[in-house]
Amino acid sequence: MLRATQGGHPPPTLALQATSAPAAHVMAEYSRVTKACNERGELWEDPDFPASQTSVFYHQTPPFSFTWRRPTELVQNPIFISEENYQFDIVHGKLGDRWFVSCLGCLHLTKGLFYRVVPADQDFQPEAGYCGVFRFRVWWCGEWREVLVDDRLPTVNGKLVFVHSQSTNQFWPALLEKAYAKLHGSYEALKYGTSLDGLSDFTGGVAECVSLRADPTTCGRLLAKLLNLTSIVTAVVTGHNHGQSKIQPEKLANGIVMGVNYRIYAIEKVERYSGEQVSLVRLRTPLGTSGEYLGSWRGRDAPEWDDVHQHERDRLNLKLTPEGEFWMSYSDFVRTFTQLEVIHLDGETSRDEPSLRHKTPWTSRVYQGTWLKGVTAGGCRNNADTFHINPQLHLILSDMEEVVISLNQHSVMEPKVIGFTAYPLSKNGLDSISKAFFKKNKSLVNSQYTNSRQVGERVQLEQGGYILLPTTFEPGQESSFTLRVFSSKPLKLKLVDTAPSLVKPALLKARGSVDGKSLQQYEAVFLQVADEHRTVNAFELHELLEACLPNDYIKSCASLDICRQVILALDSSSTGRLKFSDFKDLMVSLKFWQNAFKSHTKERTGILKAERLRDALEDVGFQLNTEVVSTLVLRYMRKDGTLRFGDFVSAVLHLSVAFNIFEKRDPLQNGAIKFSLGEWLKCGLMC
Repeated sequence: MLRATQGGHPPPTLALQATSAPAAHVMAEYSRVTKACNERGELWEDPDFPASQTSVFYHQTPPFSFTWRRPTELVQNPIFISEENYQFDIVHGKLGDRWFVSCLGCLHLTKGLFYRVVPADQDFQPEAGYCGVFRFRVWWCGEWREVLVDDRLPTVNGKLVFVHSQSTNQFWPALLEKAYAKLHGSYEALKYGTSLDGLSDFTGGVAECVSLRADPTTCGRLLAKLLNLTSIVTAVVTGHNHGQSKIQPEKLANGIVMGVNYRIYAIEKVERYSGEQVSLVRLRTPLGTSGEYLGSWRGRDAPEWDDVHQHERDRLNLKLTPEGEFWMSYSDFVRTFTQLEVIHLDGETSRDEPSLRHKTPWTSRVYQGTWLKGVTAGGCRNNADTFHINPQLHLILSDMEEVVISLNQHSVMEPKVIGFTAYPLSKNGLDSISKAFFKKNKSLVNSQYTNSRQVGERVQLEQGGYILLPTTFEPGQESSFTLRVFSSKPLKLKLVDTAPSLVKPALLKARGSVDGKSLQQYEAVFLQVADEHRTVNAFELHELLEACLPNDYIKSCASLDICRQVILALDSSSTGRLKFSDFKDLMVSLKFWQNAFKSHTKERTGILKAERLRDALEDVGFQLNTEVVSTLVLRYMRKDGTLRFGDFVSAVLHLSVAFNIFEKRDPLQNGAIKFSLGEWLKCGLMC
């Protein structure tokens, strides 16, 4: 039985998510805003993220009364980005978050990625077109988005209370924090964030957390492997107070600051004069000199280097160690740090970062999908009857490989509990991936289920094929998501879906010897309502079904609208009327459809859960892809997520007419047909 864990997210909020559009649209919006403000001589005020208390604290009562000030009102000469090589001096202030500062520090160390997030062509100079609007790029909900913010910042007593630059007039940190808060709905929501989420959002990579204490030897091998790939590898000391807003972050005795991501650049072995080999890790603090290591091997002046050959010191460029960079023995490293926090970047994303250009790029495959109630939101494998309707992804590995699978949900405001499961496929491949497959076969990979924004797993897989299912924990929960698979070797990932087809006729013919006697009882009633030609129209059929159908459960299919559909489906003469032989075919078909409907409504008679519509329609004879099922569910599902028998009959009739039209116009079975506009309108209205 699967169990879910909570990821420490806030309660649901009514704050609206920022509608940051794709880059082209936002650039047009940015140009429109700057042009309009410059023409009017006004500074922009963001209508989507107003300068109000609710933009800061949404659930909690604000501890202060905030005054919103622009940088030009706070300092004499504000600067957006300093081009000089300055000491990193960003602090989280009274109310900011330490994890966010750590992310900014790591981002600042990777200059190529930094300028993607923080476009440098912005300034506070009027001659440069300053009008109070700034833009940033963030990887958000599976794509790079540009976010516009005005430069009004929350202050108390004329001082910034969130993230800011302590000793310089730079304002990119405070403005980037505001853009990130806008995406989350408020500054308060950032308190529930994590450094892994932040690093992923600012780099566009896949996040992975690796415990260092569990198996230091294995971690050493993994660390060496990661440093050869296009991954940003950091080490962090976690503790009970990690993420809390303390003025002075906790420091260990050796100078390492808790809750800060130290970038790892290399792991090397050096030989002492005695012949002993020592493994060393080269790190850099994102906090400048304030977070430097004070222990053994730290820098060229450390006494331990006196016991190392000069050629070894030259090989490691010890004399050219940049500020903030230091060495640490691997044994001290695993005793000090608790975990690795790693961001994996694919070849295209890592191309802009100089420190990664000589590394082996990850191969990645991406799928963006949606969990839709009644269509693809089947829940985890605890829900045996609906698990199979989740999106099914076919993963193919060319060789035995360790892969990283990452699932990212797009429900930021009201996060769902999410995870994924994978099954190995036989050599027969995708012949039968149905409900029975998942009941019969044992899963190979089961991620943790949590309400975190992203869930990841590193797994060793053999060469071959696998079926991968991203899911919510509970069925019926809706959200969009991005699933990415990273490997150092070639791989393929594609959605498994059914091609629409008519497996068997859904409209049956009454058989004279078998069905004739039981159906003959209806002839007298039929003739009473029929015209002189012994035919009935939709209104007369409605009256006839009301008289002939046995109970309210079945009579739900006797509405006037459904009777009109019946005429369109069974009228071969194009007169809008049915003969008694057609009526007999209808009654036989209704019995067939009723049996299929009943086999999927065991819990509550007469009520079909939308998640089972696809299987019920397959029993009738239709194999449908997810797109068609989604349209049917949108059309027929009721507020409680179910369908009645009349809804089911209407769906069967719609599909029967649609397949019949297509087959008549495609006698050679090419799989494609052409319509004039008039023909399209006629056929569309018939369906």
